[in-house]
Amino acid sequence: MKILVKNPIYGFCMLVFPLLALFFFTSLLDEGLPQDLPVGVVDLDNTSTTRALTRKLDGFQNSRVVAHYPSVAEARHAMQENEIYGFLYFPKGTTSNLMSARRPKVSFYYSNVSLSGGSMVMKDMKTVTTLGSAAVGMATLRAKGATDRQIQAFLQPIRIDLHQVANPWSNYNMYLSTVFVPGVMMLFMFLISAYSLGMELKFNRGKEWIEKADGHIVVAILGKYLPHVVVFLLLILFYQFYIYHVLHFPHLGSWLMIILLSVLSVFGSIGFGIFAFGLMPSLRMSMSICSLWGVLSFSLAGSAFPAMGMDAPLQALTWLFPLRHYYMLFQITVFNGYPIIDAWFHLVALIGFTLMPWFVISKVKNAMLTYVYIP
Repeated sequence: MKILVKNPIYGFCMLVFPLLALFFFTSLLDEGLPQDLPVGVVDLDNTSTTRALTRKLDGFQNSRVVAHYPSVAEARHAMQENEIYGFLYFPKGTTSNLMSARRPKVSFYYSNVSLSGGSMVMKDMKTVTTLGSAAVGMATLRAKGATDRQIQAFLQPIRIDLHQVANPWSNYNMYLSTVFVPGVMMLFMFLISAYSLGMELKFNRGKEWIEKADGHIVVAILGKYLPHVVVFLLLILFYQFYIYHVLHFPHLGSWLMIILLSVLSVFGSIGFGIFAFGLMPSLRMSMSICSLWGVLSFSLAGSAFPAMGMDAPLQALTWLFPLRHYYMLFQITVFNGYPIIDAWFHLVALIGFTLMPWFVISKVKNAMLTYVYIP
């Protein structure tokens, strides 16, 4: 505990940086979805119909018309300069061709450099053009004497009844922060666990540490990491309290399951950090392994890109990352409220990560008693 207090790295990596990550991600996505993404319009027709469609586009929550351009070339240049995410192009004669049923071509261009921004403005521009053609079709059918029921059946023969389970708002904060923030915390748990053992080796305190435990490496490990467990448990429980009680994230699972998931994630992460050092008893190499494993976890957890869509070797590789099992347990038992038996394999996997130091514990003891630190 004296070491934890005296060395500022522990304070920063166990409290300051994880809390900064917590508030950074949750505040970055506090609106749920990106709003008022800048788009442009090239309106060479300039009629009441095209201006009405432009106003409708501006009225959408995700898009905001910030500029009108005289040509496609200037609008494309603005998009290349990252001034807008996309633009809608109305060629000359759009309205007259629309009214005479000559099927005018209305184009929209969007940048997929930012995948989420591009897809959102694309959806809004596609909806606007669909609404414009539907309005003309409705007016034509009404002029021919069709009833509203007949018009609706013609314009929308299949009505979609959409049910978004667990996250009906499509809130990015609720399904990204619940993975990114624990992932950052687990990354620091990996690093600090390996760093703590590496520092004993670096400052030649290993023999003294083992002697204080009367030569019992299990007692030495438990004594060293008990303060780590307490601090990290308080940290991750504060995170759970903050997102569910302060930010009101939805959850169908019980608080008992949330606490169990928090405990398993802390134990599994510390266990992996100790295993990494036992595998390569070197401060530099063990922390490099932990860094690599922690960073790859974000890609292979299955939140940003579904694991079932990955190639078979990558799907198999996902089972080697504690964050993947945390994410699956969270999705199944907390977010959706399904019974824990549906996620038993992921529960066993996190327990397995907790027990991993047992396979290298003798190697850790040997390193502390015989190894010489090499920078």
